[in-house]
Amino acid sequence: MRHVFEPESGPAPTASTRGLVDPGAARSGFELVRLPPAPDLADLVEWHWVVRWDLPPGAEFTQVVIPHPNANIVAEAGGFAVHGIPAGLFSRTLRGSGAVLGTKLRPGALRLLLGHPEAVRPGLVVPAAESFAGTAAGGAGEVEDAGRLAVAAARAGDDGGAVAAVTPLLRAVAERRRTRRSADALARVARALAAVVSGELGPDAGVAELATVAGTSTRSLQRLFAGWVGVSPKWVLQRHRVHLAADLLAADPAHDLAALAAAVGYYDQAHLSTDFARALGSTPAAYARRCAASREALVGAASAGPARGVLPAGGRA
Repeated sequence: MRHVFEPESGPAPTASTRGLVDPGAARSGFELVRLPPAPDLADLVEWHWVVRWDLPPGAEFTQVVIPHPNANIVAEAGGFAVHGIPAGLFSRTLRGSGAVLGTKLRPGALRLLLGHPEAVRPGLVVPAAESFAGTAAGGAGEVEDAGRLAVAAARAGDDGGAVAAVTPLLRAVAERRRTRRSADALARVARALAAVVSGELGPDAGVAELATVAGTSTRSLQRLFAGWVGVSPKWVLQRHRVHLAADLLAADPAHDLAALAAAVGYYDQAHLSTDFARALGSTPAAYARRCAASREALVGAASAGPARGVLPAGGRA
């Protein structure tokens, strides 16, 4: 007899653009729209996102992202694929016009959906048809069709239709793969991550404090993250501090760096600079200068009127 478990809804998704490198420049390059998942998938999906762009002939725009501890399922013109947590910075260069539908999974959800430990390997990229064909009634063809329908709907501006194209596939996979064990593991991961991003834990919190909030030991938390997320609790805490620092610098490039370091949980500016450069490939000072230049360019572009072919940034910021 097959048991069906009622999924927990999971924490509410954040509406921030944290993780986008130089969000001011991003506003001139593409439109970003976020949509909530179906309620029965909220334990696995943080949100769906649509990126749409229309650049002038010969123009291109490259967006860099500082990864979160999340995997994504992405439907685009080049295919429909599962993307694990990137091993380093993620970048994508846009040209011409197009649209992409992505599904941002909650940390640990890809381990459930794929059903094997390889799901947590950093840098994993697998065709969706290869990953989900066994759980789709129509096999690989049905999976590929869902991806194509999602891209067509996104290009047409039908964001709800794009999400509707992939939701039945995700639901079918989830219904077959959910177990009591996986539900418990994802709930514990979600509890730990919620404590980090909500501010329940201070930015200077360590792994031991995170384990206490999650109701487990430090070693058990490390094993949980290794088996279900693919990055360590220490990685999550450090990456959150870098995201906070980048977010604050983008909002105020003139931010005093010593004060910034203290605000995001570092004992001194040198430690912030080390982690920031490791994650982003540039120092906080260089990043601040980049964001300042982008802000000035946006002001200049606004006074000159909209550039031909460039969509305004949309969605929730």
